Amino acid sequence: MNHAVSLSGVTVGYEHNVVFSHLSLEIPVGQFAGIVGPTGCGKTTLLKTILGTQPVFSGDVRLVGYPVNKVPPGTIGYVPQLESVDWTFPVTVEQVILMGLYTNNRIWPWPTKEERERVHDLADKLGIHDCLHHHIINISGGQRQRAFLARALINNPKLLVLDEPTSGVDIKTQHDVLHLLGDINSEGITILLTTHDLNAVASHLPWVICFNNGVVAQGKPRDIFTNEILTKTYGGDIIIVEYQGHFLIANSTPLHLQEHN
Repeated sequence: MNHAVSLSGVTVGYEHNVVFSHLSLEIPVGQFAGIVGPTGCGKTTLLKTILGTQPVFSGDVRLVGYPVNKVPPGTIGYVPQLESVDWTFPVTVEQVILMGLYTNNRIWPWPTKEERERVHDLADKLGIHDCLHHHIINISGGQRQRAFLARALINNPKLLVLDEPTSGVDIKTQHDVLHLLGDINSEGITILLTTHDLNAVASHLPWVICFNNGVVAQGKPRDIFTNEILTKTYGGDIIIVEYQGHFLIANSTPLHLQEHN
């Protein structure tokens, strides 16, 4: 089977602190997968390893068949957490999208006519065409997410990686973003994202990876979201309710007790 992401026996950490060791993980081409787990469990380090920005102690990392350090430019699109972006930077939505071009080894610093047409096509597709000339500080959280998604898609990547794409936005925008990602995935782009929103994952994603310094379990949400697996992943008792085919997942520890822990 062809894999968009393949990690074999990978050990990663910072100086003498190992985050995960001997990790093996394969994500098939065309998959739409979400990584879930508690804060500090290594999700971000895993994404950095996949993106090639985190050195590995040992093991092999391959993306769409290439060693991670030899992946052709433009093969991977990346959308960072919105919280990590400086929204006061003087740039328009159109300029944000065009920034995605400079991950390639370009000869000319300015965009071609075809590339500008690509920007407008993406903006139309993602519903932000009317915002192209607006400063990013003056648009909504959902529009910002779509602008950075367009930036990641400008090079027609084979793999799209997103770090917490549903954080910092309202519930409707969360669902809109995940529906949009589902549409993009249906066009053949492999998508891998991290998220803390188990309910959104249960509703929208076909595949989930429970992670806590290693893979606890992976599979379809219906098979993976069990009290046993989620308790092992998060270290606390989890309540799971299914109603009319939908899941509701919550921590069973009352809030007033959590506040005193």
